[in-house]
Amino acid sequence: MAAVPLTDDADERACIDGVDLAALVRRLGTPLHVYSASALRRRVADLRDALAGLEVLVCYAVKANPNVAVLELMANEGLGADIVSAGELRRSLRAGIAPERIVFSGVGKTADEIAEALAAGIARFNLESRDELELLQRVACEHAQVARASVRVNPDVDAGTHAKIATGKAENKFGVEPAEAWQWFADRAQRPNVLLDGLHVHIGSQVLELAPFRRAFARVAAFERELARAGHAVACIDVGGGLGVRYRAGHDAPVDVDDYSRALREAMRGFHGRLVVEPGRWLVAEAGVLLTRVIRVKHGAERRFLVLDAAMNDLQRPSLYDAWHAIEPLYGRERECVTYDVVGPVCETGDTFARGRELPRCEAGDLLMIETTGAYGASMASTYNSRPLAAEVMLERGRYAVVRRRQSFDEMLAGERPAGDWQVA
Repeated sequence: MAAVPLTDDADERACIDGVDLAALVRRLGTPLHVYSASALRRRVADLRDALAGLEVLVCYAVKANPNVAVLELMANEGLGADIVSAGELRRSLRAGIAPERIVFSGVGKTADEIAEALAAGIARFNLESRDELELLQRVACEHAQVARASVRVNPDVDAGTHAKIATGKAENKFGVEPAEAWQWFADRAQRPNVLLDGLHVHIGSQVLELAPFRRAFARVAAFERELARAGHAVACIDVGGGLGVRYRAGHDAPVDVDDYSRALREAMRGFHGRLVVEPGRWLVAEAGVLLTRVIRVKHGAERRFLVLDAAMNDLQRPSLYDAWHAIEPLYGRERECVTYDVVGPVCETGDTFARGRELPRCEAGDLLMIETTGAYGASMASTYNSRPLAAEVMLERGRYAVVRRRQSFDEMLAGERPAGDWQVA
């Protein structure tokens, strides 16, 4: 699926999901995170069609975009949640996602987070270290519960993605080697409060080739067969997420979801338990854009800078990963092209969205759209440089709803106070 389309109607209005973007900005200001509910639903439907006939639970990776409105849409579409913190657990429950459709991943779960998830009745924990396994046993025993768990196996597969979002190589912090996972199963009688009956694998994010998925699926499936032959029953295999999206037309060639499904079916042929998939970016990235306004055009000695009112605190991916995002003006697309460095107002050289980008000539006040920001956009935002968090809005068939209002300065300072109440620890 292409990025959420920018359409021009008969009156030459730039629209997404039937909503006039210029009119939207006049009401809500910029920077503004915009999500198309119609695009989200289409992407969920595509995944559902591809996985039809499989015993599979789709758990949306909440970290990609944790807005409660997005989570509520996922809940209404029948999806579960893949969480990595107690905060994401609370968001998911508040949005109506059933606890029995929630899996808890991540390398740093605390005792308090485990206890909260047990009390909520989540489906299972994806465990990443022996220490975490022992902690789960202790906390579950203290609460007189039996926790279902999967061991995250590190398959040592290079996902071919950016080093900072690769998670399946032996050098990464995620999961354990198969030999250690085997020992967990061999010793599981020693932990009566942990029902270890699952395997988990996740090789990284923004994976654009099918081969790494095939290798990871094959390795975890082979391991499941070895365990079964030794009498260790596996009821669930969680194959993670990682499907990439098209950030740059003509450059990124995402894996077709039907091809992904065929690879999964082929690898898991003969497995009769439940499968879990954990898509995040693939579901939401292309359904979102960031609307921003040009503050000024600055002519430097060697570069021409297009200074926007959006900044790295609104969208970190370019500064964090050197990520490429398409940038398109809402109007004036027929103007002659000019080469710009597209930057924000934050006092960091890294506050740069694009270098040497050709765009139709821009002027102060022009509106631009930064594309494919529905994942890891607002979810990674900060208030650096004391810039309030941008608003978020959901669009659907000509309507809009503000799903997070623009943060006020007073709200940003709400938890701060002068150092007047001195105490001794």
